[in-house]
Amino acid sequence: MKKTISLVLVAGLSCALVLPAQAQFAVIDAANLVKTGLSAERALKQIANQVLSLENEAVMLTNEAKNLKSLNFNVLSRLLAIYEQTNQLLAQARGLSMTLERTVAQFSQQYPSAYGAGVNNAQMAADAYARWQNSLEALRTAVNVQSQSNQNFVSDTNNLSDLVAQSQNASGALGALQATNQLLALHARQLIQQQQIELSQDRATAMEQSRAVAAQERARQVRLLFTAGGVAYAPQPVGGFGP
Repeated sequence: MKKTISLVLVAGLSCALVLPAQAQFAVIDAANLVKTGLSAERALKQIANQVLSLENEAVMLTNEAKNLKSLNFNVLSRLLAIYEQTNQLLAQARGLSMTLERTVAQFSQQYPSAYGAGVNNAQMAADAYARWQNSLEALRTAVNVQSQSNQNFVSDTNNLSDLVAQSQNASGALGALQATNQLLALHARQLIQQQQIELSQDRATAMEQSRAVAAQERARQVRLLFTAGGVAYAPQPVGGFGP
């Protein structure tokens, strides 16, 4: 009997422990849940880093666009116009030519190292006048170039002020570089102008020195013409006053 009851109890307990599938509870894996949370956090950080990288790249592209922005200002045409004005003064210079081949020919004719035997006073006078005219025109050109250079100072001052302002207000590196290049062009034009002034002054000095040398040769030839072929002077006795 006792054995039978024990069997019934064991069977009953077995039935009581075996529940239907609908009545089972879900089991939560805490370790897996933590691992999933950490993965999600890492993914969010990675996305945030990508967004920050894109923002930095956008800023970099914006700065590059500013640096590549061209300077909408150019004084090159002004500088070339000023240079052309002074250059025209030299090109319009009269007297001895500014072209090398013509200069050589004119100089050898008007500033001879020695006159030939058949030269006459009229030819030497004509050459002397041509030399005087060359010196006068060289001085005139030097004065004109100096006056033009003095007028250029006002234009140069305005160009310099504009270029400095453009360089300081440039939005990027390219604009500042272009302004700097134009400042260098202004400086180069001023150097060329200084060379033009020195050229005109040196030319005037050379013309005057050449005229002085040629005048010495003309004086020598005049003396030769005066003494050649003439009757030498012979002193004659002068009679006294008689009673």
